[in-house]
Amino acid sequence: MAVQLRRPILVGGIGLSFGLWMLQGIHESVAQFDEVGVIGAIALGTGLWFFQKRGSSKIDLSPLSSPLERATVEQAIAQTQRVIDLVEIEIGDQKQLRQQLAQLTAELERQNLQVAIVGGKGVGKTHLVKVLQSDWLPQQSQSVNLQDTPTLFVSNQAPEVIPDSDLVLFVITGDLTDTEFQTLQQLKAVNQRTLVVLNKQDQYLPTDRALILQQLRQRMSELLPADDIVEISASPAPVKVRQHQPDASLQEWMEEQTPDLTALTQRISQIFTQEAQQLVWASTVRAASALKAEAKAQLNQARRDRVLPLIEQYQWIAGATAFANPVPALDLLATAAISTQLVIELGGIYQQQFSLSQAQSAAQTLGSLMFKLGLVELSTQTIGGILKSNAFTYVAGGVVQGVSAAYLTRLAGLSLIEYFQEQEIGANAATSQPLNLERVAEKLKKVFQENQRRAFLQGFVKQALGRLRSESAQAEPTPL
Repeated sequence: MAVQLRRPILVGGIGLSFGLWMLQGIHESVAQFDEVGVIGAIALGTGLWFFQKRGSSKIDLSPLSSPLERATVEQAIAQTQRVIDLVEIEIGDQKQLRQQLAQLTAELERQNLQVAIVGGKGVGKTHLVKVLQSDWLPQQSQSVNLQDTPTLFVSNQAPEVIPDSDLVLFVITGDLTDTEFQTLQQLKAVNQRTLVVLNKQDQYLPTDRALILQQLRQRMSELLPADDIVEISASPAPVKVRQHQPDASLQEWMEEQTPDLTALTQRISQIFTQEAQQLVWASTVRAASALKAEAKAQLNQARRDRVLPLIEQYQWIAGATAFANPVPALDLLATAAISTQLVIELGGIYQQQFSLSQAQSAAQTLGSLMFKLGLVELSTQTIGGILKSNAFTYVAGGVVQGVSAAYLTRLAGLSLIEYFQEQEIGANAATSQPLNLERVAEKLKKVFQENQRRAFLQGFVKQALGRLRSESAQAEPTPL
């Protein structure tokens, strides 16, 4: 496999100055681990600098401790616009995204309030909507739209929250289930204004009703204030009435009861009076975040399509270098140079600028994590086991090192993609942030698990052997 290293860092990195840096960081590891140490040291060369976090103005969508300001909402829209601008630069015209962006600006002045009624099966939310529409809605001076949503928790899939609702009425009929509690946590996490509505209270004795309400408020104390948990009877059951007649006979009949929504309607009216503008702005921020996520997903996919061939190119360069060089130190020097160039090129695609010293420092960090997580040893053992059945293994020295170097380089590149895709897009440059080792480890483990399936590894090894055979054939001297 003929590989031409045309990039300056690849060529110059094999020189002595770069080698001194690598040998200083990895000498002890190589001495202690023998063959595994060699592969591990190669892993150090697959390093990457995971990011300098850009943009101190990132919108925090966690529950807000203070009211939203219009400037904050406009900032969220502006950030979304910057991402869409990048999508158009790298992909092309995005008419649909632009139309949705224009709607966000119009949302700032919206007067109509959206109320969604959500809940599980049999909680009475549909009847609640009917009662509110017939008895409460006509009395409101403000424009309000009530929306009955599909039943939640009908499958194992996570429920979808209505994205365009200013206020959510979360209807239950008793103590919260774990699934209901988790859903309320998700609503709170995105700053969704929510009321918990305890329905069908006519079915409980007064003492039981008070106990259930108290338990709910205690359990929800960290998510909702006590006033946002109200009890109602949207469709109370008929009550049997007995009446003694003058002739001593007894007459019985079922008497319909009037729905009792007083606690709910009073709380809604209070919220609309005090928080109407805040409800609209919070919905606009959520809509801006959703639109930005949609645009970012398109941009990430386009960048991933560009990056994957680049990773494949570098993994084979790393594999061929480790296979061809019999001296471990030369393997390390070349692989480190290759990996550094990979980091810089991938960073350029994701608009993350890295210096050579940053990439070198990150190489040591990632290599250390690979050792600590056991990824180097597991990869080497698995690849070695697959290679035992191949005759080429026994006639070509350095095959395990070559295949492992290619594999670990691939892991590094894919981990880089996963990390970059989470980062803020289109923000201004800011001071560098400390490397989040915990997050780096999570990405490494995730990528390793996805690429550790035996069927995948067998195919990878087969493809790598084809590359190395070609390299070995080209390295043989031509007969005179």
